Amino acid sequence: MIRAVLETNLFVSALLKPDSNPDRIITLVREEKVLLLISDAICDEITKVLYYPKIRKRLAASDEELLNFVKLLRTVAIVTPGSLNLPPLAADPDDTKYLICAVEGRADYIVSGDHHLTDLVIYQGIRVVTPAEFILIDRGELSPDRDTYMKMLASAPDVAPVGDAEL
Repeated sequence: MIRAVLETNLFVSALLKPDSNPDRIITLVREEKVLLLISDAICDEITKVLYYPKIRKRLAASDEELLNFVKLLRTVAIVTPGSLNLPPLAADPDDTKYLICAVEGRADYIVSGDHHLTDLVIYQGIRVVTPAEFILIDRGELSPDRDTYMKMLASAPDVAPVGDAEL
């Protein structure tokens, strides 16, 4: 089974935009086709973001339903300890929690729309992909093979592999 860490904004997008790629990924988790990896730090950030006034205003859910959503995530996911000591991500040190969770949980993928993460491309052998790329991989329309992926990136105009130093 694919093991994945999802960045906080994917959970928020899934709640705000039914049938979006993030919502489709959450559906894959519910259908047990993807094993979700999460940490206390990620759960704390999800809770915090769900209560931002601009987000809260757009959600029809009660406070109790939002808290239950985060509790539910913990029941369907593997909760990693979050104790691994990694150097902070230079572009955004707060995003290091996703790298820690991915390494501790032996993730196959980190799924994010945040360029601070996606610019890595690969981190310690873990692919960092956008939600759209993850959906294509799940459908078999994009190769999950690292070498094929790197060749595809190298041949794409205006896109270059980044992060090989992390290998």
